[in-house]
Amino acid sequence: MPNTFKGRSLCEIDDLSIQQRKYLFGQVARLKDALARGDSQTVDSFRINDPDYGIYEVFIEDSTRTKESFRNAIEFHHAKLVEMKADSSSFNKGESYADTFNTLTGYSNRIFIIRSQVEGVCRWLETECSAFAKRNGLCSPIFINAGDGKHEHPTQELLDEYTFIEDNDHSTASIHLAMIGDLFHGRTVHSKADGLMIFDRVKVDLIAPPELSMPDSYVRLMKANGYEIRTFESIEAYLEQDDIADKWYFTRPQLERMGERILQKADELRQCITFRKEFFDRLKPGTKFYHPLPRHKEHPTIPVWLDDTPLNGWEKQSINGMYTRIVLLALLAGKIGDDYSGPGPASSCLDEQYIFPAPVSSSKPKTVSEGVNPISSGLVIDHILKGEDPAAIRAHMRLICRVMKLDDLKGGEWVSTSSDGLYKGLIFRTGEIAFSPKELKRLAAVSPGCTLNFISDSAVKEKFRVKMPPRIYNFDDLECKNTACISSSASSENAPALFIRTENGDYRCAYCGKIHTFKEIWR
Repeated sequence: MPNTFKGRSLCEIDDLSIQQRKYLFGQVARLKDALARGDSQTVDSFRINDPDYGIYEVFIEDSTRTKESFRNAIEFHHAKLVEMKADSSSFNKGESYADTFNTLTGYSNRIFIIRSQVEGVCRWLETECSAFAKRNGLCSPIFINAGDGKHEHPTQELLDEYTFIEDNDHSTASIHLAMIGDLFHGRTVHSKADGLMIFDRVKVDLIAPPELSMPDSYVRLMKANGYEIRTFESIEAYLEQDDIADKWYFTRPQLERMGERILQKADELRQCITFRKEFFDRLKPGTKFYHPLPRHKEHPTIPVWLDDTPLNGWEKQSINGMYTRIVLLALLAGKIGDDYSGPGPASSCLDEQYIFPAPVSSSKPKTVSEGVNPISSGLVIDHILKGEDPAAIRAHMRLICRVMKLDDLKGGEWVSTSSDGLYKGLIFRTGEIAFSPKELKRLAAVSPGCTLNFISDSAVKEKFRVKMPPRIYNFDDLECKNTACISSSASSENAPALFIRTENGDYRCAYCGKIHTFKEIWR
């Protein structure tokens, strides 16, 4: 069996399946045990041990723990460590990420560890640099996301999960986790929307004032993943009820990102998410506190007087960072992992059919809708947004006409009711009109659930029903609405928009993970 870890990138936590993460954590435990026992033979079995194996650290955003733990992990591996100074790089000359990393790939570098404010950059580079490597007969590079904007921090998620499991007597049966602090900006808590699926049962308590609350898209994702979710606006309000988590995960409030209005309320917001002495007696026995660090020296949400108490789980959490990253590098380099035989990440059903030819009646069509007579030649798009209100239907029909380039053709739009009394939209255009397969895909993406009729000689000659495509891409007018995304026009990186359908019938940006409705993906 091939090593399923070797050559993989880690752009999001879901790039490793639950079974693969459990295997990784087993290897972390084995490494820690070998180091504690002084078992040099086992320890050496983890090392890449190749001074020509190039690993690049590219930290465009400041970091201490992630950067230094990776640096120490690379030194453990006896590999070649290179650091790119972002402040003196060609980024400042307007060079794209793709051109920069294609150049570095040409120098036989194998792994790139990247931290950036641009969301989805590793996923884009995984595609772009692999194509460059293939064109030039090089090995495809590996990308590790060390934190991208407000999106994810998958290596932090790995060390967090390992620490939770270690403190859970190595059980993944259940977890009850309180997440406290800046849940709006915190990519470490966003990673947990998928990451905590490693536990069979998950209960999450979100504790933050409204200004710092978890974005709704991540709350929806957690619920879709089966988590039990509760929300509270402060620690004080949380402790007024009896069902208290035994694991608390604090994050630093990043108030500097939120403007003058929020800064004026800084003391009030910090009060909501800072642990105080009067709370101590209300905690469950065995409770542990965690924090991805750094703590603010003036306003720590976990006060320093807690350092020398059994609540302190954040110090071991930080130490585990180097061990998990040592094992991660060993797996992606193919040094270990040959004995893993479990599944990889679940793949989307990208070949699923979404355009369905429908039977055509031999009889001539009757009145299309109230006041709309049958047309002799052209097309009719029917059942648009069936069940929604007329104003929403009219607005969406305008979008359909623009996306499908129907505005310059004769015809009109109509809101009607179907036989069951629900509102629906109808667009008709006259003349000789045909849609290519690509145009049918556009229609399926912008108006899933509609029916398309092609009419000639006053009879329906061809009919299709469409539903949402499993993915949508390769259209110039698609755009992720997250301006921090690598595919946004604001980034000027020329990464084409790509959306994957979710189980809830939305579209998820393949780069930054932002959730859109099918109405929102068009420029």
